[in-house]
Amino acid sequence: MAKEEAISVAGELVDFLNASPTAFHAVDEAKRRLKNAGYEQVSEREDWKLEAGKRYFFTRNYSTIVAFAIGKKYVAGNGFYIVGAHTDSPCLKLKPISKVTKGGYLEVGVQTYGGGLWHTWFDRDLTVAGRVIVVREEKDGSVSYSHKLVRIQEPIMRVPTLAIHLDRGVNTDGFKVNTQTQLVPVLATSIKAEVNKIVAENGPSGSEADATKSDKGSTANSSKHHPLLLDMVASQIGCQPEAICDFELQACDTQPSLIAGAAKEFIFSGRLDNLCSSFCSLKGLIDSTSSSDLEDEVGVRMVALFDHEEVGSDSAQGAGSPVMLDALSRITGAFNSELQLLPKAIQKSFLVSADMAHALHPNYMDKHEDNHQPKLHRGLVVKHNANQRYATNSVTSSIFKEIALKHCLPTQDFVVRNDMACGSTIGPILASGVGIRTVDVGAPQLSMHSIREMCAVDDVKYSYEHFKAFFKEFSHLDATFSVDA
Repeated sequence: MAKEEAISVAGELVDFLNASPTAFHAVDEAKRRLKNAGYEQVSEREDWKLEAGKRYFFTRNYSTIVAFAIGKKYVAGNGFYIVGAHTDSPCLKLKPISKVTKGGYLEVGVQTYGGGLWHTWFDRDLTVAGRVIVVREEKDGSVSYSHKLVRIQEPIMRVPTLAIHLDRGVNTDGFKVNTQTQLVPVLATSIKAEVNKIVAENGPSGSEADATKSDKGSTANSSKHHPLLLDMVASQIGCQPEAICDFELQACDTQPSLIAGAAKEFIFSGRLDNLCSSFCSLKGLIDSTSSSDLEDEVGVRMVALFDHEEVGSDSAQGAGSPVMLDALSRITGAFNSELQLLPKAIQKSFLVSADMAHALHPNYMDKHEDNHQPKLHRGLVVKHNANQRYATNSVTSSIFKEIALKHCLPTQDFVVRNDMACGSTIGPILASGVGIRTVDVGAPQLSMHSIREMCAVDDVKYSYEHFKAFFKEFSHLDATFSVDA
C-alpha cells in the first residue's frame, strides 16, 4: 500500500473529524459530501419516487443519516448491502438548566453522555457545539421555528484539576472523579462578568422575579443559562439571545484532529469511535456508486449512520428504532408493494456493523486474550463473542474475509478475555431486530472513549478499501455461498 495513498485518505478523515464536533455536525458534513457526489435527499414525511441507478439519502433528527444507491438491475425483493456505524461519542452535554454560580465562578452544568473516560476531560481547552432551536417572527405576525448548528471555535471553558498539594494521594490512590460535583466546567469569574456588565450577579439562580418575567426571551433563558454563554451562542448563529428557544449543546475539545507520530503513522483525535468508521463507510459508498459502478448491480448499496449507540440505541433515531426496517420497506415498496417481498429481501441482505476495536496496548498486554491481540496497521478486526455481544458467525466472517483475501487486505480476529466483560455494538441490535446476516468489525485503536484517541493511518485506508470492495462485490460473492440451502 502506497504511503501517499494512506496519507491522502487519512487526511480526508481528519477533515471530516474537524468538521464534526457533534453528531449533528457529522450528519451535516455527510450530507454535504453526498450532495457533492450527486446523491438526492428524500424526506421520510413524503412519498418516495425512486429509480434504479439513482442515489438517495435521508436524515432523521439530523443526527442519523441513511444513504443508498440502487443498482440499475435492481428489482423489488433483491438484497441490501449495508455498512452501519454511529455518529455519537461519549461527551459532556449541557443540562437543561446549566447555570451554576459558586465560589465566585460562573460554571456550566453538564451531564455525562455514554461511558467516557471522564478524567481525560480535565485540564482541556473546551468549547461548546450542537443544535439550537430558534424562533422567528414573520411579517404577518406568525412565528416559525428552525434549528441551526452552532460551534464556538475558541476555548471558553475548562475543568481544572485540584492541585496535588490539596490531594496528596492522587498518584497512589488514583484519580477518582465525582461527575456531579467535580466535573463542572468553569466559564468565567463572577467579578469579571460584573465588571464587563455582561452578567448581573443575583445569586445562583437569579431572582424569582427575573425568572418569571417572560415565557420566552432572554430573561427566561438567563435564569437557566448564563447570559454570557447565551450571548456567545446567539452571536455565532446571527440572532438575538431572546430568539433562542432551546438547544442541545455539548462540551468539545478545541484541539484539532491531526496526523501525528514520529513516523506520521497515527491519527490523534477525539471521536474516532466511531466517526472513523462513519467516514470510511461513507467514502466507500460514494466511491463505489458512480453510474458505471451501478450498471450491473442487482441490489441496493447502503450506509446507515445512527445516533445514540453509546447509550443503548433506544431512541427514535437509534439502531433500536424502526429506521432500518423503514428504509428497507420503503425502498422495496417503491418498486413493488407486495408484502412478501421484504422478508425475501432481508434474507438476501448483509450488514457490516462497523465500530472501532480495542488494539493491543503495550503497557497493559494482560488485558488481551493471548491468541486475539489486534494490532495497529494490521487491518480491520473481526469481532466474535459466543454470548452474542457481537453478531458475527462463521458464514458472515467467511464472506467478509473472502473479500479481504481477493484484495490482499489484512484482517484480524478478536474475542474478549473470559474474565472480562464484553462491550457491544449496533450489530446484535439490527441482527435481532431486522433478521439480517451481520458481521461485526472495526479498525483497531487506543484510548477508546478518551477525549483524545488514536488509531493508525494504514488502518483507515484498509477500512475504506474493504468497505468499498464489499459494496462492489457482495452480490456476486453471495451467490457462491449456499450455506442456507
